[in-house]
Amino acid sequence: VQLVESGGGSVQAGGSLRLSCAASGFTFTSYYMGWLRQAPGKALEWVSSIESGSGLINYADSVKGRFTISKDNSKNTLYLQMNSLQPEDAGMYTCVADPSNFVRVLDMQYRGKGTLVTISS
Repeated sequence: VQLVESGGGSVQAGGSLRLSCAASGFTFTSYYMGWLRQAPGKALEWVSSIESGSGLINYADSVKGRFTISKDNSKNTLYLQMNSLQPEDAGMYTCVADPSNFVRVLDMQYRGKGTLVTISS
């Protein structure tokens, strides 16, 4: 299993970024996937997730209404569209995946190396 994130960068507050996670080595449509983030000096936190099968989507309250998670099964790619970015959204964003829909996103079996998002105010 390989997860490779891209799309991070530096943006001004109020701006947008789209993160991508290219997945390989597993059946993309069968895995529960999500995004985590970690700001410097802070704990790892769950951002969003999308279940396999049902496609049920969930968001952390802090990003609800601003971030959108999606999957392109034809490209084996997971996305995170981030709008109205705020300084508190800065951090390392990591793509995660697990064959089970019944695990916590923070405990998912597979993780990418992450892509860094910085926000200037």
